[in-house]
Amino acid sequence: MAEPSPRFTLGRLRLLVQLAMLFVTVYGGSLVGYYAAEKLSNALPALSCAYDKQDGAYCVLIPTQHQLHHRIGEAIAQAGHFALSMALPLAFTFLSFYLFFIFLNKAFCGWVCPLGTVQELLYRFGRLLKRPFRGLSEQAALRLRPVKWAMLLVLVMALPLLAGLGVTPHVTGDAFCQVCPSRIATTLLTADASQLAIDERGWLEFGFGALANTLFGFVVIAALAVRQPFCRICPLLALNAAFQRLSPMRLVKRQHAKCDKCGICRQACPMDIPEIHRAHGAKAFSEDCTLCGRCAEFCPDDDVIQIKLGPLALFRSRRDYYKTRLKRESPQGELKVVRWFAKPAGDRRA
Repeated sequence: MAEPSPRFTLGRLRLLVQLAMLFVTVYGGSLVGYYAAEKLSNALPALSCAYDKQDGAYCVLIPTQHQLHHRIGEAIAQAGHFALSMALPLAFTFLSFYLFFIFLNKAFCGWVCPLGTVQELLYRFGRLLKRPFRGLSEQAALRLRPVKWAMLLVLVMALPLLAGLGVTPHVTGDAFCQVCPSRIATTLLTADASQLAIDERGWLEFGFGALANTLFGFVVIAALAVRQPFCRICPLLALNAAFQRLSPMRLVKRQHAKCDKCGICRQACPMDIPEIHRAHGAKAFSEDCTLCGRCAEFCPDDDVIQIKLGPLALFRSRRDYYKTRLKRESPQGELKVVRWFAKPAGDRRA
């Protein structure tokens, strides 16, 4: 990827990619047709919801849950009929996921995920509404980290597997999808409000529906003041984090004497990651990083932070880029208003 000039910032490039991928993931099926859309991928490492009938691809968590529910769980329940053929669909799902992942790594979260884009657009809208900025303290950011792993283990893996074993009700077979805010957000973008309806056939269905609507409402309101509120507990971020050391795409930070007194990179980080300020080397590439690149954009020193694909530096921090970026936007995302004043008549040259 060519290094953007100061006029065409990495942030603008990322926004263009996000908007293009928002269109593909939400409306792509209408463009290429339903059957072609299924062939694009059913293992995308981003929250592209299969409940959106017009989507161009859907996320890896759906086949993961369904295969744990309908293949592995039921196979184990049939007392010893579990065989390699039953595990193959799950293996292929993870293989597809990894083939995507090996190229973009956690950039799927920062550049492709439709729910991530919606949250960023809501945050920008909140800036226009003059909503107060709410950053998370270091302690709060660290306390939230285990939640995404709990979501992955309980909602994505344990409950679908238990549903397949017949231990838990059928509705828990896709427990995470039942509460995922992307299910409501992306279907609403296609003018389909059906996912807002709460199923009243049972107390568990009702509970899932009520929780999904509550979570969606919380994310919409919180995103006006807090950057990426759902990303912090997203199980897909945890799944991506489990493989992040295996990909050649990564964030690299070298030690620099000024870093201890600076900290602008953490102010710019939409996930409020403390390690990007305090650590260097592999420790700076936190499990919460989405490879959005804002820390590199707002680092005021040359080559301290880089996004690399193998030995190739795709983007690196530069002082001249930082100065240009800072004129347009604060590290926290506050847009700076540029005012134009007409020169007094006497100063105008003929």
